[in-house]
Amino acid sequence: MKLAVIFPGIGYHTDKPLLYYGKKLAKEYGFEIVEVTYGPFDNNVKGSPEKMKEAFQKALSQTEDCLKDIDFTQYNNILFLCKSVGTAVASAFAKNHQLMTYNVYYTPVAGSFDFMGTEGIVFTGTNDPWVETDAIKQGCTEHGLPLYITEDGNHSLETGDVLKDVANLSVIMTHTRDYIESIAREVQS
Repeated sequence: MKLAVIFPGIGYHTDKPLLYYGKKLAKEYGFEIVEVTYGPFDNNVKGSPEKMKEAFQKALSQTEDCLKDIDFTQYNNILFLCKSVGTAVASAFAKNHQLMTYNVYYTPVAGSFDFMGTEGIVFTGTNDPWVETDAIKQGCTEHGLPLYITEDGNHSLETGDVLKDVANLSVIMTHTRDYIESIAREVQS
C-alpha cells in the first residue's frame, strides 16, 4: 500500500497548482491521498524568524492532530508532497515519527534543511523572496538532494508570464511524475 501526504504552505493550499497536480500524479500512481490542513496564521510571518518559528510550531502541532489516526506501518511507501513551511513540517514530522519517506519539496524555506533527510527532490525559483537560491543550493548539496531551479520563479515558482508559468509547471510536473513513478516501480519490485 502507498500513501501520499500533502503538506500545504501558509498561503498555498492543496488546490493551488503545484500541490493540486502533484497530488493528481500521486493518485495516478496508486497512492492513497491524505491532505494536512492548518488553521490561520499571522499575516506578517515573512522576515520575522520568531513568527516563522511560531508558524512552524503551530503547523507541526496541527499536523500531529491531523495525522494522529494514521497507522503508517501499514504502508510500503510513504510520499510527502510539501510546499514552503510544509517542507519543514513534513520533514520534522517524519523525523519525530522515525518514518522513511520519499519527498517532493516545492520551494522549501531555509529552515527545512534542519530536518530534511536525503530522499527527495527539491524545486526552487531564482526570484523567491522567502529564501536565497544559494541557501537552497547549499542545503541540497549537503543533503544530496537533486535540485530543479525555475529561472525568475517566485515562491510559487511563477514568473508573472502566464504562458511561461504553464510551460514551467509542465517541466516541474514532469520531474515530479518521474520521481513518483520511480517510487511506484520500487514498490512493485
